[in-house]
Amino acid sequence: MDPDTNSTTECEDWVYDYTYYKSTRAIDWDFVCGQRWMGAISQSAYMFGVFIGAVTLGALADKYGRKTIFYISAVAQLILSTSIAFVTNYYLFLVLSMLYGVFGSAGSYITAFVLAMELVGPSKRTVCGISFQAVFAIGIMLVAVWGFLITNHVTLQLVYGLHSLLLIGHWWLIDESPRWLWAQGRVAESVDIVARAVKLNGSPEIDKAHFVSVGKAKTRTAHGKSATIADMFKTPYLRQKTLNLSLNWFANSLAYYGLSLNTGSLEGNPYFVLFIMGLVELPSYFLTIVLLDKTGRRFLICSFMIIGSIACLATAVIPPDWSVMSLSVVFVGKFCIASSFAIIYNYSAELFPTVLRNTGLGFGSMCARCSATLTPLITLLDSFDKRVPTVVFASVSLISGILTMFLPETLDEPMPQSLQDGEVFGRGDTCFTTGCLPSLSKKKYETPKPV
Repeated sequence: MDPDTNSTTECEDWVYDYTYYKSTRAIDWDFVCGQRWMGAISQSAYMFGVFIGAVTLGALADKYGRKTIFYISAVAQLILSTSIAFVTNYYLFLVLSMLYGVFGSAGSYITAFVLAMELVGPSKRTVCGISFQAVFAIGIMLVAVWGFLITNHVTLQLVYGLHSLLLIGHWWLIDESPRWLWAQGRVAESVDIVARAVKLNGSPEIDKAHFVSVGKAKTRTAHGKSATIADMFKTPYLRQKTLNLSLNWFANSLAYYGLSLNTGSLEGNPYFVLFIMGLVELPSYFLTIVLLDKTGRRFLICSFMIIGSIACLATAVIPPDWSVMSLSVVFVGKFCIASSFAIIYNYSAELFPTVLRNTGLGFGSMCARCSATLTPLITLLDSFDKRVPTVVFASVSLISGILTMFLPETLDEPMPQSLQDGEVFGRGDTCFTTGCLPSLSKKKYETPKPV
């Protein structure tokens, strides 16, 4: 700002503050002033890759298997995450960031989550699903710790990338999803995996021949062409659930990544703030595990989203000099949004039928990454008013939290298998027809059993 003419002029020179950051791509490539948008675009490129991978790899996992797509993605993630450390060209960096998003978050993370959820029964789905998300929070804390200890951004990215080595041994450690094999008509393979699990758990052996015979009889008529993303919209109730869940994914991601990316504007050491933002998620996951099987999925995700959005809105009216209060309220918002974001993974896996489960979670993740792609750009609106990004994040979350009341409860219900199961599952069950708590819902409504 020119004080003499009261007009804005373009930056001609700048000096960096090296208090916390010694070496970054933003410093090397001058992502400041007129080029600030380049940093936001690089973040959006990664999220756009996740957007693409969520749909393409999700559909491929439903067609070719969870384990196969997971492992291909894990190897690609290792190669891309280490290679990107040595890139010196901005546009090549954008391309590799996008590909990293395709195989990293979309391919490795989502497919692994679906595989884990399909390996456990209804009584273990809450602990399994939420624990899976808790590791994500530990990853955030590790990002902060490594960032604090390693000041060179090339070495730092290489260290981040080498963590992918932990995934390589999974080909020999995990089995294919028995649910997916069963849905594909590969009954004998499915029964073999279950039989090994039963033996490993020390339970009485199962009659494999009997289950193979029964399974083949059931799947002979059900097995046909693979379901596609279009099948989520062909029937009215499945379409309604898909659209509602999609908005929920969009809103959760917008608020979650919005709060995470906005940590840089908070007072204090950015590494410490990021570490605390990850740390505050852990108790939220423990609380979610305790409450989720008591209050149900619908009530808890609705409550967390509404409370979290109100907390975010509160930060917009807190005076700037009240830094401790502002930071505390942001932590409350992150606590709630982290919980609701974790629940939506479980909730979606339980609402979509097996033939569409990976595709459904992939589509939901696509919606989440669509909002995550927009998030870095929305944060640029703080140039006009610091409160604008927060108000946008909170408003979308509030609307989605209210609409969640129209989704059915899935607590203790068997996962739907076929497209027909997906259409009838939960029909007529909303907060307004059966009550928001599962105890009330059970008295008034009985979920149609999977066909």
